[in-house]
Amino acid sequence: MVLIIAEKPSLARNIAAGIGQMQRRDGYLEGQGYLVTWAFGHLFSLCDIETYNPQPNGSTRWSMDNLPCFPNEFRFELRRGNDKKPDRGIEKQFNVIRSLCNRPDVDAIVNAGDADREGEIIVRLCIQNALTVPKPLKRLWLPDQTPQTVASALAELKDEADYDLLAAEGFARTYIDWLYGVNLTRYATLKTGTLLRVGRVIIPIVKAIYDRDLSIRNFVPGKYYALVSREKTNGEVVELASKNKFEENQKADAEALCAKYNAEKATVTSVKHKKETLFAGKLYSLSKLQNALGKKYKMSMQESLSVVQGLYEKGYLTYPRTNSEYLATAEKDKMRQILAGCKKIGYPVTFKDSKYIFDDSKIESHSALTPTYNIPQKNQLTEKEMQVYSTVFRRFVAVFCAEECVVSRTEITIDVGELETFTLKGMTMLEMGWTKYDDYNQKDKILPALQKGDAVNIRFEPVEKETTPPRHYTIETLNNYLKNPFKEEKSAAKENEGEMGEDDAADYRAIFEGLELGTEATRTGIIDNARKSGYIDLKKDVYSILPGGEFLIRSLVQMQINMDKYKTSELGQALKKVYRGAMSVRESVRLAEEEIAAVFSKNTDDVATGEDRDTGFFGDVIGVCPVCGKEVKRFRSFYGCTGYRETGCRFSLNTSICGRTIPVTQVKKLLAEGKTDLMDGFISSKTGKTFSAAFKLADGKAVFDFPPKNVPHEEPPTAQGGDVPPPVEPPDNYR
Repeated sequence: MVLIIAEKPSLARNIAAGIGQMQRRDGYLEGQGYLVTWAFGHLFSLCDIETYNPQPNGSTRWSMDNLPCFPNEFRFELRRGNDKKPDRGIEKQFNVIRSLCNRPDVDAIVNAGDADREGEIIVRLCIQNALTVPKPLKRLWLPDQTPQTVASALAELKDEADYDLLAAEGFARTYIDWLYGVNLTRYATLKTGTLLRVGRVIIPIVKAIYDRDLSIRNFVPGKYYALVSREKTNGEVVELASKNKFEENQKADAEALCAKYNAEKATVTSVKHKKETLFAGKLYSLSKLQNALGKKYKMSMQESLSVVQGLYEKGYLTYPRTNSEYLATAEKDKMRQILAGCKKIGYPVTFKDSKYIFDDSKIESHSALTPTYNIPQKNQLTEKEMQVYSTVFRRFVAVFCAEECVVSRTEITIDVGELETFTLKGMTMLEMGWTKYDDYNQKDKILPALQKGDAVNIRFEPVEKETTPPRHYTIETLNNYLKNPFKEEKSAAKENEGEMGEDDAADYRAIFEGLELGTEATRTGIIDNARKSGYIDLKKDVYSILPGGEFLIRSLVQMQINMDKYKTSELGQALKKVYRGAMSVRESVRLAEEEIAAVFSKNTDDVATGEDRDTGFFGDVIGVCPVCGKEVKRFRSFYGCTGYRETGCRFSLNTSICGRTIPVTQVKKLLAEGKTDLMDGFISSKTGKTFSAAFKLADGKAVFDFPPKNVPHEEPPTAQGGDVPPPVEPPDNYR
């Protein structure tokens, strides 16, 4: 008897359908020499810090007493409910799995987790915790969930040992993310009194949106002059725009160059017409599909993933969490069969054996998203399902379309004397081909009817223009950034071309080396978590930072928790080394432990400058209020008097002022002696210049005290922030 353990009940049902004639039992199915049972996704999770480092009093409240926590051996336990109590449903199903694993008539166990590193370890953990006597272990790897694929895969089971490196990568990722999450989330929360979710991938995602929004907010438009001619030749306007640009104060220079251009003759030096075939866009990876759905239907990444996952589980689409836009060469016969099904329902498709479609070098684990043999009727799908399925299906038809898309490209070059050569480009559609089936929005640019040797009328003038701010991240541009954060952002026009001939080697090299931030399997959930945490917002398909996200990033900067794209990519590269067998799980985990330990070791002093940057912890008593005599405590983002409710006292001092951290040692000195030491590193918000200052008490307030020779000729910024909320007592569960 062969026992198959599926990751989810839906997969178990599809496997049973591929086997046929199975009987339902309590928690499993049986028949044809197979037992099929299932998990509910993750049945096991890593134990919490208190399992490794219990507090002396047995308290489960977060405390610095058991931080940082670096387990010698990571332990798993059955997942618990939100109330931390055992989940009876999970316990019951695991008991079924354990009973079946140890049945005497079971002589082989098959891991049927989803075909990725997470699915690999989900079922491995079930087997490791259930099996008492060693038995042969096999792996069922399903690119889709149709009965045909299930039957074929069951006949070609691989040894589970073949996937040991994939499992190692999965465990390394789980351990590293746990280390960052539990250690730095607790640390940041205890420091600020606000729950801050710190993770290896969520932070660089929020920071990217924060940095972009900040650059937009602080953008100051600049004026410049462009040299443009818009004169008619043969009754048609010919627009020529020079590459030369001039600053706002260089108008006279711009006018002089215009006069120089206008004194020359402009002549058409060449007119080229080229007929060529326009290729369809590449097949979809998950992120590229999400880009298209976000742009066209304003569908969030979480919603689109949920729908495409459902279509996969129903057997209509292949495995969705893929980072490739190519198919494996071993799938050519399979594609021929799917294309035969498309032909039957009237689509003009033909098999194409092209390197732009089939390329093993650009596939890590899974091929591009495609339809399966199972083509649904329209009434079988919801509106959202139809939007997603038709997007994938139409791209598949476009790629294999038998009708070529033929265009005529025109290029006209015009010389203005010997000063500059201008190139005008346009395209005319001759045969629509695949564009009848897939989206294609490029508009033909109509060029003037010019011939070689024609004289062109010109009159260049300086045209005043303004520089434009960066654009907010959209679903598309953020996805592209996360796939390769070290690549220069493409223009929207280039990104939308998506032709199969485009050189994408750099993108795939970044994926395979682990440079991307997150993966196709994890990014969607992490971004959704950032939204639910109140860090970022998504309206239509545009992301923006929220106050909670600004507070998160600024707090991490103040605490010197550096989770930028470089650190995250460094760990991503380590995970890929684990997958290739070039690094052990323990070695990759040690990298994370060293980074986390550094945060805890340098929370007092800046390593480079020796500058005291410790602001204490939320709820720490700093001293006595100089106004009312009550305690001054460290609150969310300021030091403040606790007597607000009783006396109305509003004495407070922000933890960060003018870009400079105000350490707790200086605030204690201010309260005890009436004045702090002189501190360097303040930055004027008006001039951007740095200055030095101390703080002193004056009329019950903390105000700047400048050295005589360094008094700035501007109104100094206030030491007490105008948006500081009334002090409140810290929540008990944080201490």
